[in-house]
Amino acid sequence: MEPYTLYYWPTIQGRGEFVRLALEEAGVPYRDVARGAKGMPQVEASLDFRCEPLPAFAPPVLRAGELLIGQTTNILLFLGARHGLAPRSEKGRLWCNQLQLTIADIVAEAHDSHHPISVNSYYEDQKKEARARSKDFRAARIPKFLAYFENVLAANPARGSFAVGARLTYVDLSLFQLVEGLRYAFPKTMAQLEPQWPRLVALCEAVRQRPNIAAYLASKRRIAFNEDGIFRRYPELDR
Repeated sequence: MEPYTLYYWPTIQGRGEFVRLALEEAGVPYRDVARGAKGMPQVEASLDFRCEPLPAFAPPVLRAGELLIGQTTNILLFLGARHGLAPRSEKGRLWCNQLQLTIADIVAEAHDSHHPISVNSYYEDQKKEARARSKDFRAARIPKFLAYFENVLAANPARGSFAVGARLTYVDLSLFQLVEGLRYAFPKTMAQLEPQWPRLVALCEAVRQRPNIAAYLASKRRIAFNEDGIFRRYPELDR
């Protein structure tokens, strides 16, 4: 098949990492264009209203043949159906999409914990507000979201170790990335709270050990977490 083309920023995991994990698990060829020579102009062109009849608002963007697909959750909906990372039934695909949208909600809140006022201002310009926002995020929002996902795993009628049905879906990959990001950004908080979510922790370890994912995590393709992405480690926000 023709390789997919992924348009995303070259130095951060960000929202593009949820797409990368799905592509890596599926074992399908793709080109992460911004990480190649002269890649950034191609990323910018994918967002150009003058060049595309259906332009995306922001990366990540995936080109699949003539399709240009924006928004992480939308991309995963497409990849899940095409590469066996979602159930075949409409009910199952909708359930995956619903869970992924909920993951997108907490990812946005994680970002806002360090940029609560404006994405156009530096973290240093909103540190006071970030301390207040991250305190609430750690105390109320992380427990609420992750307890929900723990209950989803417990209630799965397939009685397996996955979120949806008896097989791995892109939701499981995204839950892994979410937990990894929270562990990086809030190590003290997560160390204290994780014993409450044994199923979620077990799922993350199972995802980590999958052959394609393990190979990806050990490769140079996996960008390290850093303080330019969604999940950022500021010790003053994890007290």
